[in-house]
Amino acid sequence: MDAKLSPQDIKRYNGYIWKFFIGCFAFLVIMVAATTLGVFGPLPSLGELENPKSDQASQIISSDGQTLGKWYKIGANRSSVPFSKISPYVIDALIAKEDNNFYSHSGVDFKRSFTILLYNMIGKKQGASTITQQLARNQFSEEERAHNPLKRIIQKLQELIIAVRIEKHYTKQEIITMYLNTVDFGNNASGISSAAQTYFYTTADKLKPDQAALLIQLLKGPSYYSPIRHEARALTARNFVLARMAEEKFITEQEKTENQAKPLGIKFHPVDHNEGLAPYFRTELKKIVKNLLAEKEIFKPDGVTPYDVERDGLKIYTTIDSRMQQYAEEAQQEWMKDLQKQFNSQWKGVDLAKRVNNYALLMNQGMTRSGRYRDLKADGKSDDEIKQLFNTPDSLTLFTWHGDVDTLMRPIDSVLYSQMLLRNALMSMDPTTGYVKAWVGGINYENYQYDQVLKGARQVGSTAKTFTYAVAVNDGYSPCMQVNNVPITFPDYPGKDGNPWTPASSQLETLPGMIDLKTALAHSQNWVVAYMMNEVKPAPVAELIKKLGITTPVPAVPSICLGTFDATVYDMTGAYSVFANHGKWTQPIYILRIEDKNGHLLWNNVPNVKPVISEQTAYVMTDMLKTVIDQTKATGNRLRWKYNFTNPIAGKTGTTQDNSDGWFIGMVPQLVTGVWTGCENRDFHFRTTQMGEGSNSALPIFALYMKKVYADASLGIKKNKDFDLPQKPLDIVVDCKVYGQQQKGTNPVDKKLSF
Repeated sequence: MDAKLSPQDIKRYNGYIWKFFIGCFAFLVIMVAATTLGVFGPLPSLGELENPKSDQASQIISSDGQTLGKWYKIGANRSSVPFSKISPYVIDALIAKEDNNFYSHSGVDFKRSFTILLYNMIGKKQGASTITQQLARNQFSEEERAHNPLKRIIQKLQELIIAVRIEKHYTKQEIITMYLNTVDFGNNASGISSAAQTYFYTTADKLKPDQAALLIQLLKGPSYYSPIRHEARALTARNFVLARMAEEKFITEQEKTENQAKPLGIKFHPVDHNEGLAPYFRTELKKIVKNLLAEKEIFKPDGVTPYDVERDGLKIYTTIDSRMQQYAEEAQQEWMKDLQKQFNSQWKGVDLAKRVNNYALLMNQGMTRSGRYRDLKADGKSDDEIKQLFNTPDSLTLFTWHGDVDTLMRPIDSVLYSQMLLRNALMSMDPTTGYVKAWVGGINYENYQYDQVLKGARQVGSTAKTFTYAVAVNDGYSPCMQVNNVPITFPDYPGKDGNPWTPASSQLETLPGMIDLKTALAHSQNWVVAYMMNEVKPAPVAELIKKLGITTPVPAVPSICLGTFDATVYDMTGAYSVFANHGKWTQPIYILRIEDKNGHLLWNNVPNVKPVISEQTAYVMTDMLKTVIDQTKATGNRLRWKYNFTNPIAGKTGTTQDNSDGWFIGMVPQLVTGVWTGCENRDFHFRTTQMGEGSNSALPIFALYMKKVYADASLGIKKNKDFDLPQKPLDIVVDCKVYGQQQKGTNPVDKKLSF
């Protein structure tokens, strides 16, 4: 028989119970107070709450408002969007799934908070934190979630206190916006904007109910619920969120059923620095922006801390037009695919070791510069071991114009393959503003990352002839002046053989007899331009070339009239823009302005414009360059007979010794476009001028690009617009028939000049 408790016992036990609960309450109060006072670690200050830290990707924005790409640290591919730019379905799904009392609590949902604490104390992991608490943990806590129960309780208390403070300083809309802009959705997508782009290739404001439900479920476990790896699991989880949305009356039962019946509809576009438009431009731009911020001493508001282009969410507004960039890249791909076949056919069956100069040296350089060589060196392999491995077949992936190919071959053969791969670069700019509209720095950024627009200086060949003629015209020589097309020797300048330099000229391409300067330029005649060099002398030509913006060395020697110096596509395109811009050099620019993540202006570009030649000279040179396109059998004439252009175009082809480099610089009134083609090393080249000349290796890319540009009326590039006449009446005769009539009866000096 059980003994009955006496009143004294009951009173004593009640005292114990009360003491227990009072003790627990007191302990809780002490813990809360200690946490608030920072005994267990500092809590964010008011300033930190008002200015939360959040790594954000910097965006490169095109002139037509498209995002060309982003710079970010791994895990920081984040772009913030305002509440108004987030689909309401995303917000509804988040509240239904994570915090259905979000709008009624003040940061903490006390109905379930104590339950969560008890479960954590006994080691049973429970979620159900409010959205504000999750934000407090994600945004304002630098510690990882603790596994120790006591430590986890302390963290939870810190989150509760921070959540309450957040609610005091932010509206509900601001809280939910901050949350959605900072959470991780997996696959390097941080924030709802990046997630929408990565998984559905859309924007955050256009997400539909089924898409929103899938993304919100990803927050519970981006890898576990990944729609890429676990489609069935992701589908089940998505439908669960849709059911919760229906329970909370955010969508109807019919909408729930319809959306649950949909497939996942993933359009997976993971962000990759190697992919997307203008990868060469984006890479060079990153270095330039870093240097610019440092050189201009542009700091954060504290005046001390430098900006981090991978963390601070800068917005770099560029001059690149995404449509024109796309057309330029497409034009390159279309022609280079065919040109590579032509190149390969010329070398098929040829013993390269015997026919290519410096073959062994180039192959060794290619091997030692490869990533494979560096990796083997890092593993401690000797040179002999490395050579043996390079001569042992291995599984390799090669770039081809038909897509990457997996193959079994010797790594040394892949070195040769890369050496025999033609490279190409293009830059297109507005000659008046200097705005660069398209920048294609190479053929495939993933495999060949060296930029040929800004860094890859190559010999310019006959494109330089224009500069000698420009000096002559500026000095008063007529473009219609007749010159006997015969060899000329420069006794004071030795050639490679030590004898006085005499330019060579191909018998097949030499026009015999007396020809005018326009015809000589149109047919790229070496002896006539050498004659003019002898007339005007090298120093003024070298000086003009530098004034035109060429930054590489240009020695004052006669051979520069044939383009023996090196220059970049960037510089050469800018130089030719002077002729289309009334004699003014406008530095090619590609950054308009830089803003911080809040839209505050950090730096604004100011065009650099300099007068270089007279407006009359610029017009005459443009007219001469039009002859390159218009005259029958001139070097640029295939734009007429093959590509059927009928509008005003000026330009110049260029081909260097041994056909190592092919150039074409084309001009229309609103665009100047430079194109270069060649192998990585000059000793690998076309075997015939017919295929290696600029009119075949570079001009077709200009033609294909311009066809696409003209077909897009939204660009505003007018097809039938002609180059503007000078403001003052033209006092130089450009019509050689009229000039010929005027010259009858004049003396030799008058014939040389434009009198």
